[in-house]
Amino acid sequence: MVRLVLALISWAWHTLLGSIGTFGRLVLLAADSTTGLIRDILALRHPWRETLTQAWFMMSVSGWPAILIAVPFGAIIQVQIGSLAAQVGATSQAGAAGGLGVIRQGAPMVSGILLGGAVGAAIAADLGARTIREEIDAIRTLGINPNHRLVAPRLAAMVLVGPLLCILIVFVGMSTIYMMTLVQGGVPGAFFNSFAAFAGTTDLIVAMVKTIIFGVLVVFVASQRGFEAQGGPKGVADCVNATVVIGIMTTFAANVLITQLLSIWLPDSMGF
Repeated sequence: MVRLVLALISWAWHTLLGSIGTFGRLVLLAADSTTGLIRDILALRHPWRETLTQAWFMMSVSGWPAILIAVPFGAIIQVQIGSLAAQVGATSQAGAAGGLGVIRQGAPMVSGILLGGAVGAAIAADLGARTIREEIDAIRTLGINPNHRLVAPRLAAMVLVGPLLCILIVFVGMSTIYMMTLVQGGVPGAFFNSFAAFAGTTDLIVAMVKTIIFGVLVVFVASQRGFEAQGGPKGVADCVNATVVIGIMTTFAANVLITQLLSIWLPDSMGF
């Protein structure tokens, strides 16, 4: 019994130390990649062609899934809110409630999940395969910083793609809610009036900023897991799996934190 307790304590201690070390390496990678990106942009030597290539790749793997998720997501929101609004006699406000739900929480979270699941997995698989083939070591041998050469372009691409993906989900989700409102017997004028009375440009800006933050976190997590892949193809598969799980969990945690902070700083906006 004593040996079991000591073994559990030793396991917990080593796990804690390992987690702290992993987090520390993540922070160092994020700081180095960000400073390298800013320095290269200011020095006019940033590889924009690679950034645009990565941006197109990210949009290609997340665009259609975003549309396919936004349609049922908007429909479910409107069905639930429309039914509740009809029971309390506030049918004219159903459009505003559904729209706010999509813009403030739905679009950023769907974007974060897609970025963590599709884009993050692709980044981790690419960098993990390069690590297994010792390409990353070869890059370091040539005196090139892989954080600046590989992570920074993906970071810049994510900053470009994140807001576009968020806007796409908002557009598709709002269109779905509008169509569902008409199917439920709503009036188009009442839908737009109620939505305009409660929603504003700030809502969309905050949603896009959220998406950028989620995407940046996913890039850092995926890059670190890819750089630390080991053990052949199985190691690449493990780093992809870890990227998806950690990326989505980080997105949810960041969303809760940002929502709480905004509810404190912007109480008049009812908490984004």
